[in-house]
Amino acid sequence: MEKRAYEIYSHVNREISVRVIPGHFATKHSHISHCIDMTKVKSQLDMAKAAAKILANSFVATPVDTIITLERMKMVGSFMADELAHSGINNRQNIAVLTPELMGDKMILRDNFLPYVMNSHVLLLTASATTGQTINSGVEGISYYGGDPVGAATVFGGEFNCPVPVVKLFGVEDIKGYSSYSPQDCPLCKKGVRVDAVVNSYGYSKLI
Repeated sequence: MEKRAYEIYSHVNREISVRVIPGHFATKHSHISHCIDMTKVKSQLDMAKAAAKILANSFVATPVDTIITLERMKMVGSFMADELAHSGINNRQNIAVLTPELMGDKMILRDNFLPYVMNSHVLLLTASATTGQTINSGVEGISYYGGDPVGAATVFGGEFNCPVPVVKLFGVEDIKGYSSYSPQDCPLCKKGVRVDAVVNSYGYSKLI
């Protein structure tokens, strides 16, 4: 499976890349034609910092009190907070970075986290947003806990309706032939093509 992998690079900064593996993959919400391996962005200091700078640049004119990170994006979120706290409208702002508990798609905030969300401007950061379900659920959760969702950022994203601005480093348009289907409508399943791997925010686990 890994022999099919190739790298794609950011149009803004070629130091930022993700690994793309063509095939048949199952995620929590859909079946997809390509696995996007974002381990370097999430884990390597220099790449995480470079990615954070690009994403933060889109929110320098947006008030941000708190960044909520999902899908192991806390390192990037911390660098985003640092970038925003040294520029634009958020200069010298002491921005909080939180990772909530999740129950299914629902965000759970304990009482000690509530002061950082209630009556605060909250930015959502996630790794992948192809169907929009994760981001829209996160925005809903922020509002539920009394926060003001001001935007969302993701490493890899598709096109979907969202009540807040969404910024992405890479899009489905960057990957030729990328497709996402609901599990019941997946044409690969209907052709009898076996799933290569199960994919989640931690990576992928091969099935064959």
